[in-house]
Amino acid sequence: MGTSLSARAARRRSTAVAASLAIALAGCSSSGEPATGAVELTFMNQSRGQEAALTQLAQQYSKQTGIKITIDTPGPADYLPKLQGKAQSRSMPDVYSSFDATQMAPFYKAGWAMDLSSELNAGWSRNFSPAVLKMSAFQEGNNLGVKPGTYSVHWETQTYGFLINPALTGLSAEKPPTTTTEFIDALAAKKAKFSVAASQTPNIIQGLASNWLTDAEIEATLNGKASWKQDGWRNAFQFLADLKKAGVLADDSIPGGQDDHPTVESSFFTKSLGAIFDAAPGVSVGLRTNPEFDDYFSAGLPKAPGGVHDPRSPGVPGKGAVVNPRGDHPKEALAFVKWLTEPAQQAVFAKTARILPSNPELLAGTDIPGQLTGFAAGVKTMQVMSTTFTPDVNTAIRAESQRLVLGETTVDAALTTIQAAQDRTS
Repeated sequence: MGTSLSARAARRRSTAVAASLAIALAGCSSSGEPATGAVELTFMNQSRGQEAALTQLAQQYSKQTGIKITIDTPGPADYLPKLQGKAQSRSMPDVYSSFDATQMAPFYKAGWAMDLSSELNAGWSRNFSPAVLKMSAFQEGNNLGVKPGTYSVHWETQTYGFLINPALTGLSAEKPPTTTTEFIDALAAKKAKFSVAASQTPNIIQGLASNWLTDAEIEATLNGKASWKQDGWRNAFQFLADLKKAGVLADDSIPGGQDDHPTVESSFFTKSLGAIFDAAPGVSVGLRTNPEFDDYFSAGLPKAPGGVHDPRSPGVPGKGAVVNPRGDHPKEALAFVKWLTEPAQQAVFAKTARILPSNPELLAGTDIPGQLTGFAAGVKTMQVMSTTFTPDVNTAIRAESQRLVLGETTVDAALTTIQAAQDRTS
């Protein structure tokens, strides 16, 4: 399913993407013409899983305010290319989804995102947990080169782990796998298959490495101050090799391409796979993909034999929004986003889209659907840091993970390539 990429090809593609973004995004601006008539706002939404809830809330807001809200959902695979096209044509939406900081940084640096720091400091921050606020903020000297500030707000808390089908694996929510060895052995015994998309390999590697590395040590590596050749990273990559060796990796490969993760999720929710690596938002995707299939469960990453710490999920701000300061109605767009993040609206997202809220009181008191229990359990111990992978490192991890399971490289050689990518961007 996946396509092997050489380190040189990965570098060329990363450079080409960066150059394309620089041309498309830098110096762009919306029309800036005075608003006339009724106010209309467009929200470009990346997540199909939240589309129904977001549309419902937008209609409610329109009835309350008279402001027309259009929800544009191109789908996860087409979202980023369409957003890039909007930037190039200077027709950016008033509000748009924020997800991966590495992918969104070019838009922030090009001025397509309002700095929300002053609004948050004026009291808006009460709607969010301190962890989500920290993960959303860009600090001075961040490794993505974004000006310090907060450019997105989030009504979801996102953790990572496994989605598991009991019927295919013999595993259960009452007795989830406690070690990576137990997980692999259970799949092998039932001849069940596991899959992780190439785009998700940085997250599974970061989570597995926490068996040996502290959050501070992980952050130091991401910032180029510690080596990728530490045993923690080596052991994390070895898990991918062990999956392949045991014969439980679907198609003996890691799928890649623009829609790799949606494809993996679709295969799981149509009951073709025994388990996948996913994040909490996957549960809302499942509700949309196959609402009749709910006999599955989530589990945090299991402990690795020889690990010195309990594994901790990477923490990421989940579904949320960015306000375009160059639109015709930035004040109205900001007001709409503020309304979306209020507890009452977060509760709608949580209930109808199976989303873990970011409001601390809701997160503690909301009845969590069974499919989210494993992800929710990881919130208290999740890794909370204000840094992430650089674009070159992100690309290198994806490519080297694919090459590793295809037998085209070794764990040590993969780490050498990733370290070289880190050195280029540190």
